Amino acid sequence: NLENIVCFNYQGVSPALMGACAERNIGLSFLTPYGRFLARVSGKVQGNVLLRKKQYLISENKEQAVRIAASFLLGKVYNCRKVLERALRDHRMLVDVPSLSKASSFLKQTLTTIQQCNSLSELMAFEGSAAKIYFGVFNQLILQQKDDFHFEERTRRPPLDNMNSLLSFLYTLLVNEAVSALEEVGLDPYVGFLHIDRPGRPSLALDLMEELRPVFADRLAITLVNRKQISGKGFTAKESGGILMDDETRKVVLTAWQE
Repeated sequence: NLENIVCFNYQGVSPALMGACAERNIGLSFLTPYGRFLARVSGKVQGNVLLRKKQYLISENKEQAVRIAASFLLGKVYNCRKVLERALRDHRMLVDVPSLSKASSFLKQTLTTIQQCNSLSELMAFEGSAAKIYFGVFNQLILQQKDDFHFEERTRRPPLDNMNSLLSFLYTLLVNEAVSALEEVGLDPYVGFLHIDRPGRPSLALDLMEELRPVFADRLAITLVNRKQISGKGFTAKESGGILMDDETRKVVLTAWQE
């Protein structure tokens, strides 16, 4: 049942454990306590080489690459809107209905506009606008522990508040699962379409997780806070200004993630 091991510390593992993970196709990743990627241990390359060659060819074809990138972005914006609409449906008496409704309408319009884009730069511009609108009302979704988990804007490297720390942790889990899933079917997780290729960055995994983040990570973060399964006491501010999650809170989040 074990698919991935993600180490958020500086402890090492034995060569025997690394070999056992590689043999069983279990992902083994090392990250800093803040979630910055350090290294990943992988076994033999899997899948069909013809599939990877096709992936490389499409990534170099701008017209085809834009169509695929647009599909990732459509999924993301659709699911962001779904999160807002769910809040309006379930907690109408507790949220700012006009602001959430306005944000939802903007995202709906963006879905239509994305389909008309002909370049990656256009897509990224709309992605940025949609993210700004979505995260601009994200604090409305936090119904409990608002002082401890107040959200102003998305910050990372390092996250500057408790909610951003929680989101970054969940996004890290998601991207590692995306990398493992892509490797399992034989695709190269480092050659993407929406995210520009960059050494060391799993661009296709980041593409894949875009549409999954709102429903898998964002919804889980909101649920954990609103149900008080975690608290502000589980986060510590460091001298750098970053917020670090303690081990006990991390275990709660991991358990909820696995469920």
